[in-house]
Amino acid sequence: MTTQSDLLTRLGPLLKAECAAEAPAAGIEAADLEQSVWVRLLSTKEAVSGARLRAAVRAEARTARRRARREVPYVPSAEDAAPGVEQAVLVAEAGRELRAAVRRLPGRCAVVLAAMLSRRDPTYREIAGKLGMSQGSLGPVRSRCLGCLRRMLTAEIAAPGPGGKER
Repeated sequence: MTTQSDLLTRLGPLLKAECAAEAPAAGIEAADLEQSVWVRLLSTKEAVSGARLRAAVRAEARTARRRARREVPYVPSAEDAAPGVEQAVLVAEAGRELRAAVRRLPGRCAVVLAAMLSRRDPTYREIAGKLGMSQGSLGPVRSRCLGCLRRMLTAEIAAPGPGGKER
């Protein structure tokens, strides 16, 4: 009785050559075709000969060609590209974290940046009027407040937690 190891040694080079010849026409990799043929041959109890091996290679190549004709490449539509629920949850969570960080800012920065982050998307004129400051000073104040927020968040992210581990 021939073992699988003997079969591989005896018919391996022939199978490799047959698959290399048939794979390009079938539109698949030679190694994939070779693997499919081994599965087909070893799943039956029949004796494997050179002629049977060649027939199995051609049958697997025909199957691969049929499969390639039936398969349609996936082209994502605009609906598929729309963000899913998971993405919406992540965006909402990031917004909550940003607003919480803005509320922790000292002094006038919390009020200025909260006004800038308003869902109404106010203009500089509206924000300056609401806060009782000149429109020209709003830009420099906003810049200083963003710098403060950046420093605060950098310190929180880089600060090690208990036991010297990062959070």
